Amino acid sequence: MTSPLEHRATPAVDDAVRSRRSVRAFLPTPVDAALIAELLELARWAGSGSNTQPWKVTVLRGAALAAVVEQVSAADQASATDPAEAARHVADYDYYPTTWTEPYLARRRQTGWGLYGLLGIEKGDKERMQAQHVRNFRFFDAPVGLIFTIDRILARGSLLDYGMFLQNLMLAARARGLHTCPQAAWNRYVDVIRPLAGIGPDETLVCGMALGYADTEDPVNAFQPPRVASDDFVRWLD
Repeated sequence: MTSPLEHRATPAVDDAVRSRRSVRAFLPTPVDAALIAELLELARWAGSGSNTQPWKVTVLRGAALAAVVEQVSAADQASATDPAEAARHVADYDYYPTTWTEPYLARRRQTGWGLYGLLGIEKGDKERMQAQHVRNFRFFDAPVGLIFTIDRILARGSLLDYGMFLQNLMLAARARGLHTCPQAAWNRYVDVIRPLAGIGPDETLVCGMALGYADTEDPVNAFQPPRVASDDFVRWLD
């Protein structure tokens, strides 16, 4: 009889899972269209309730990418100084809670200040914080930007399905030497993105994602927030 230990996952899968991280500086090296298509072809094998397959993807490159970056960056810069402008831009759904509680608040702060500390940005330095924040809207200089949408008629369960699709995509990218950064920051500017990306009024923007080759020389990519040990979130019942 074959031992269960002989059915371990291949090291390549484990390596892709462990090395996936949110990269915040990319090289300008182009990503071939055939490779992007290969990643999306693999991602589509994600599970989904009743096989609904709720994902819709817009791939941004070249002039289309530049247009989204330019217009959303301008909207974000204006929102930083004009409350009326900021009030105009509302996400299709709440990604984060309206009230933070522990342990989530501490983890969020640890990530934010850990990143800022690595970059030498001190508390209260709003100008440098905004400068780092706006890099979200450049897709961190990645040559490919991905926008993910879902039909409004679908319910919250389909967002769970969507998460599996996104994870498939990110792991497939890592297995091919690429990196990603999933970004909820784009959600707030759906009104700006919608006409540029051909998103219909019946679609909700789920998130964006930067895709490309990591700039390993940029210190920001040394940042890796800590992970909670499995013993802290697993309940065993026999």
